[in-house]
Amino acid sequence: MSQHATRPLPTTFDTPTAGEVLAAHLDVRLAAEPELQSRIGIIRDAFGGRIAFSSSLGVEDQAVLHAIADARADIDVFTLDTGRHFAETLETLDATERRYGRRIRLIAPAAEATEALVARDGVLGFRLSLENRKTCCDVRKVQPLRRALEGAAGWITGLRREQSAGRATVPFAAYDATLGLMKLNPIADWSQAAVEDYAARNEIPVNPLHAKGFPSIGCAPCTRAIEPGEDVRAGRWWWEQEDGKECGLHNRPKTVVSTNGATR
Repeated sequence: MSQHATRPLPTTFDTPTAGEVLAAHLDVRLAAEPELQSRIGIIRDAFGGRIAFSSSLGVEDQAVLHAIADARADIDVFTLDTGRHFAETLETLDATERRYGRRIRLIAPAAEATEALVARDGVLGFRLSLENRKTCCDVRKVQPLRRALEGAAGWITGLRREQSAGRATVPFAAYDATLGLMKLNPIADWSQAAVEDYAARNEIPVNPLHAKGFPSIGCAPCTRAIEPGEDVRAGRWWWEQEDGKECGLHNRPKTVVSTNGATR
């Protein structure tokens, strides 16, 4: 264990209240540690069970992966293979595996569900309605994510507060009652400039689309470059008018815990 080691947290949580209490404790510890590699060490040492990191291969997640590799932390790294990635994203995946000498697990959507979705809505049917698009995201991303996280004690992400208004209050640690695990955001307080500087200093593989006006990169049919002055997520599902657009990976309804431990 590292110098930050403490008694490991439980791999499961008996009640949502217990999970929230532990999340609050971990949130304070992570906020007090300025170094990313040390934050990764704190996370790994805090849990006795499997910790999983879901990478989108965007620059934020590449920074987190670098810190995981630097810390030699035993963390399961995977990415969601939606079947709709840009060629540049796949090239970034290959470069990343070669840079760090490790395989990144590919989690694919269920073939039967994907075939049924396309048979019902068509190959670009997700552009016809918000319901269609959210169903596509659910089949290609949300359901595979849930499968990849089964049995994990913690889930690491590259979420940052600066990314959008909807993420402005992202904590370092939060208990996800739906998944029954701790959600951990070790670069929640980083600025875009800090991410880019970290990537440059450490010669981290970066998706070339970032330099072409794509600050947020998702599936190819659903992502475009943004114009100067646009929100960083304006290029995602650009045909929609809904504010705070998300795919469902990070914006599921939260369980509200009252002071007597009841949920509502």
